[in-house]
Formats: sequence, C-alpha cells, structure tokens
Amino acid sequence: MQKGKKILTKMGEVNMSKMKIVVIDDDRKIRAMLERSLSYAGYEVLTAEKGIEGWELVKKEKPHLVILDIMLPEMDGYEVCKYLKDSMETPILMLTAKDDIKDRVKGLDSGADDYLVKPFALEELLARVRALLRRFIKETGVLLEYADLQVDPDTYQVWRGDREIVLTVREFDLLLLLLKHPRQVMSREKLMDGVWGFDYEGESNVLEVYIGYLRNKLEGTGKKRLIHTVRGVGYVLKE
Repeated sequence: MQKGKKILTKMGEVNMSKMKIVVIDDDRKIRAMLERSLSYAGYEVLTAEKGIEGWELVKKEKPHLVILDIMLPEMDGYEVCKYLKDSMETPILMLTAKDDIKDRVKGLDSGADDYLVKPFALEELLARVRALLRRFIKETGVLLEYADLQVDPDTYQVWRGDREIVLTVREFDLLLLLLKHPRQVMSREKLMDGVWGFDYEGESNVLEVYIGYLRNKLEGTGKKRLIHTVRGVGYVLKE
C-alpha cells in the first residue's frame, strides 16, 4: 500500500475493537501464559488444545492472527496450517520445540508466516505478533498513512517509521482529526470542538498541552516535526 493512498479511508468508523488472536496449543501452561500475556497487551484471545478444535475455532471466529503449535492431537500443526491457508489469509505464527532447519522449512512451506522455537522469550513473541499484525493490516488496506506516520483507526495503534507509539484515547482522537485534514491548517476552535466538544469548560490551555504530548511521543527519537504551529490560527499536519 503506497503511503498517503488511503488517508481518508474509514475516518468516520473509528472504534475500540481489539485485534483477535487464536492460540492453538495442547500445553495447558503455555496456553494460559499466552492468554494472560496477550490479553494484558490488549488483544482478545481465544484458545484451543487440539488441531481440529483449533481449525474449527479459527473458521468460526476469523481472528487477525493464529499462534499454532506443531505437536497437536488429532491433527498436527502442519495440517492445520495448510487447511487454514487454503481458505483464508490470516497470518500464522508457528510454535515448536523442533529447531532443525528441515522442521522450520516444513513449517514455512505449509504456509506459516513466522516460526518461533520453544522455549521462547515472551518479549520476542509479542514483537513477532506485532510485526505480523502490522503486515496483515497493511495488506488488507486498513492502515492510514501520511509521511512515515501510520495509524490503525480500529485498534488505536500508531507507528512512526518502525517504532510503535502508545497514545491515550484523547491524544489519538486529536492526531486522527489532524490526519483527516493533512496539510490543512486547523483552527484552535475546530480542534477543540472535534476532540473535546463545543461545551468544554475545562482548562483553556488543554489543546496546547495535548499538542505537546503528541509532539513528544511522535518526535521523541529525533524524527522530523509533523505537527506545526500556525501562530494566531491553530495547527497543521505536514512534512
């Protein structure tokens, strides 16, 4: 997807829906650990312990990502992966205790998008999950882009280049309003009405405070400024 191609896509459909992940693993402790950790990271998590059960769960729930163990009862992970890839484009992260090259090749050849050997570091698994979901979002055309800024309006995820940025709901709403009108100067009144409402009676400098928050988060690693001040008027999102 080319940058800037869908800046206005789905601007009126922002919601707080979570990304859904199905975990298929016959190890109860691993299932529980992944369910707890992924839920804490903000994902909706469903689990299954058998191959056929997991396959049916994925077909029913249509998740954004599948985490799939190889050694499963009834139907192994290779078979599950092949069946799923024949009917949908859901990314699959395959888990296994086998670290031979031939096993990795077999997993990737069966359709897996990524491969992680047990035991694994939770931080690495979460990073791979984020990378797969981000790629999936790009390929399905949901991601909104301007310059090196990328925003998913459905999950409230934001990236600047390769760095994911965590925003509060209010910060996200403000950024999204600016993104809806790139290169257009937005008056202070329009921004206040769009984010806080016309009857807001709180601190008068709240807009300036939140613009500061956004700039710190978007430009904190030396990135070029995207949100510019137009003195006496308001703010504009531009390169």
